[in-house]
Amino acid sequence: MRENMKKILLLQTGGTISMHFDKAGTRLDPKKWSNVLYKEMPELQQIAHIEIENVFFEDSSDISQDHWKILSDKIYQNSDFFEGFVILHGTDTMAYTASALSFSLKNLSVPVVMTGSQVPMSEIRSDARRNLVNAVELATLPIPEVAVCFNDHLYRGNRCSKMSIGDFDAFASPNFPTLAEIGIKIKLSDKIRPTTDLPFECVPRFDDALHVIRIHPGLNPEMLDCLDLSRTKVIIFEAFGIGNMPIKGRYSMLPFVEKCRNSGCHVIITSQAAYDSIDLDQYESGRAMKSLGALSAGEMTMEATITKTMHLLALNPNEKKFRERFTADLAGERESDQ
Repeated sequence: MRENMKKILLLQTGGTISMHFDKAGTRLDPKKWSNVLYKEMPELQQIAHIEIENVFFEDSSDISQDHWKILSDKIYQNSDFFEGFVILHGTDTMAYTASALSFSLKNLSVPVVMTGSQVPMSEIRSDARRNLVNAVELATLPIPEVAVCFNDHLYRGNRCSKMSIGDFDAFASPNFPTLAEIGIKIKLSDKIRPTTDLPFECVPRFDDALHVIRIHPGLNPEMLDCLDLSRTKVIIFEAFGIGNMPIKGRYSMLPFVEKCRNSGCHVIITSQAAYDSIDLDQYESGRAMKSLGALSAGEMTMEATITKTMHLLALNPNEKKFRERFTADLAGERESDQ
């Protein structure tokens, strides 16, 4: 190992990359995963001085804000001792965790690179080795962001979403360019956020008092009366296209939106379409929602919209402050590529 290599902390949290197949199917096994890593991937030590910590072992569908806090605290506590971090994580909620960390880890000066795989590392045709080697190398470069490394691409963490269940090219960044492309050489984007002189802060606070409602033709607004708006602080509507919802007849969502706003509940409009941006000024539906106080999620992903909302709620801002901070760009989640 070269003496000038950077120190990288690899944080293991579980996911498919850590699973192995047996007669019962796939399951997590920390011991078997560690054996595979140390015995079959000695090349990692040619890239960086790597230390490994098993933080927790979870299928990513069981990840919650409690795990986001653990990861945030772990990175913050080790920020003076390592020059980069790699997080192994299940793919299903990787974009949620990446988005959450982007809001809780403020003024990052080192890379936090998340990766995983579609096939367990223990299998012959696994994508785990390539993803992990790429992630470790990227964690040694000047990329002071929370990012997701997958299939030779590096995405801003709060700009990507999982798009495929069965392809190795599982993630995409619909409204923002990749931060890096990995071929024979690594090509970094000029869109990488610059380092800052502000002190590194860790604010891993999240409030789960929200609901997400996917609009569909024939959605009966009366079915939403079961929601306890006295305990709900935000309703996020996954609307059609540019932010449209039914506003006529018995399927009109306007009375329910008005009920939410009268209860002090924020209303946020996002889209079922992954690409482009919400515009509440273009059509009658959006204008009606906006007149009632609904907020546009702009070009944010659903993962960023949810985790940003949870983070802001935990800071307990008043109505004006919440609206200002939600519509502001806090961590590159709303930064336009124009």
